[in-house]
Amino acid sequence: KCRTGPLDIVFVIDSSRSVRPFEFETMRRFMTDIIGSLDVGPNATRVGVIQYSSQVQNIFSLKTFFTRADMERAINSIVPLAQGTMTGLAIQYAMNVAFSTQEGARPPHKGIPRIAIVVTDGRPQDRVTEVATQARNAGIEIYAVGIQRADMSSLRAMASPPLEEHVFLVESFELIQQFAKQFQDKLCGVDMCVEREHGCQHSCVSTPGSFYCECNPGYRLNVDGKTCSPIDACADGRHGCQHHCVSLRGSYSCRCRPGYYLSHNKKSCIMIDYCSFGNHSCQHECVSIPNGHYCRCRSGFTLQPDSKSCRATDLCNGVDHGCEFKCVSTDGSYHCVCPEGQQLQADGKTCNKCGAGHVDLVMVIDGSKSVRPQNFELVKQFVNRIVDLLEVSPQGTRVGLVQYSSRVRTEFPLNKYHSADEIKKAVMDVEYMEKGTMTGLALKHMVEHSFSELEGARPRSHNIPRIGLVFTDGRSQDDISEWARRAKESGIVMFAVGVGKAVEEELRAIASEPVEQHFSYSADFTTMTHLVENFSLNICPEEGKGETEIRSPCECEALVQFQTNTVAILQSLTEKNILWARSLAQMTARLEDLEKQIANKK
Repeated sequence: KCRTGPLDIVFVIDSSRSVRPFEFETMRRFMTDIIGSLDVGPNATRVGVIQYSSQVQNIFSLKTFFTRADMERAINSIVPLAQGTMTGLAIQYAMNVAFSTQEGARPPHKGIPRIAIVVTDGRPQDRVTEVATQARNAGIEIYAVGIQRADMSSLRAMASPPLEEHVFLVESFELIQQFAKQFQDKLCGVDMCVEREHGCQHSCVSTPGSFYCECNPGYRLNVDGKTCSPIDACADGRHGCQHHCVSLRGSYSCRCRPGYYLSHNKKSCIMIDYCSFGNHSCQHECVSIPNGHYCRCRSGFTLQPDSKSCRATDLCNGVDHGCEFKCVSTDGSYHCVCPEGQQLQADGKTCNKCGAGHVDLVMVIDGSKSVRPQNFELVKQFVNRIVDLLEVSPQGTRVGLVQYSSRVRTEFPLNKYHSADEIKKAVMDVEYMEKGTMTGLALKHMVEHSFSELEGARPRSHNIPRIGLVFTDGRSQDDISEWARRAKESGIVMFAVGVGKAVEEELRAIASEPVEQHFSYSADFTTMTHLVENFSLNICPEEGKGETEIRSPCECEALVQFQTNTVAILQSLTEKNILWARSLAQMTARLEDLEKQIANKK
């Protein structure tokens, strides 16, 4: 076994989508082979493992396990992330988190080497040079191990000098296990605790070229640097017990208050979940407390005197009301309401569409890999729910659709379809891209192309509002600020819709003022329905009128104008009737004269 003395080693493993399952298994064996050659333990070598793709996941930290068996079990249970290759992000995480004393790294003054072993099969999708330099300056020794398609220049940018000792390119995954045997020699050296008479009472810890003594838990090192004296671990406040600390000879133990039990770390306390016993009989929800439990009803229900059953007080939550927009409960009943600017239809449930407004609407939807195929179908349904709000026609509302991931694709421009049914069918036929998240590139495409007259946007002189709706589920991999600003400066009213891991800061940067009315967020794809309601509330009251002024016949000015016009028409008709009456009288008189003349001649 390698008995150099203690090391703090963190494996940084590439689990991007390019690493196939059997290749990832080879990485597992690579890690377990190296760990199998190390002397692991709290006072010996500590090991941590993180994996990365488009994000970083901590598998276990330097303080989690101190036996090879536990580490191997954790390594064998890793589920690959299968996304992008953000190597710089992983090195940043290792420097700031994995090698922190909070995560188990020994303090710098103890001189214990900190070693990061980065294993990757591809080219990083982010910058590694600067962050790797920061990590090396922070005292982390970086070994860069590339496999097959790895980029040698990126490996050299990561690794510590001398590069010939820290950069390795393995031709295939099959050879990485053989390489592990050679790599073990790099981590081994002389164990000063074995080579010299150290005189430590409890334990000796080797460092490069030297050693120091440590005491067992519950003891402190005396001024001679070798012998140890028992301490009251509870008195010095470093025991970490959440509730009570009980001193023992040379050590201590933690105890919990009644209603709690000690967790696996033997320090923190977990409240007993009385609800999990299955005997609570609560109709809706059971809530555990330290000395027992109580029943609680869902929103819209009241707990009954038996303290277990619930009765609906909010009928909107207790029945399938069918309201299209919003249900309002009243005493013993309920009714449906519509957003401002819309009217309830005869069925008492649906609302009239946002039909009076004329807009040019371009929807920009996220087709990145993190969305996943089943959620992308929900996004298309979300788009069609918005189309249902609008009166689509060449003279009314026009709709365009753009999808983006690592690139941008116009699914159909503003002048492609002229009815809601055509648009909805085209939306359902859209194919999922499944790559990165270049939101900034999508905004640029929308500003430069989607709202051009060539693609169907009406001239600005027509005063047709231009509305952009951007849908995203995660952080953009490029800058969005410039093109979000240009979009708004060009007169486009921007709406931002986020789901899941979408970043609020980015949504706010995209949205027009007032921001609160132009961005929405949902934690889950299956609960996006309320976002459609928010969108209809914000777009319908401020409908664009275009060149044609549309006036409600119920408005006072329109009513007065109608009355004035009607009176004028009636007066005109009256005057004409008088003239006709006079003409008729004159004709009758002439007929009578003619009749008299004819009678006299006879």
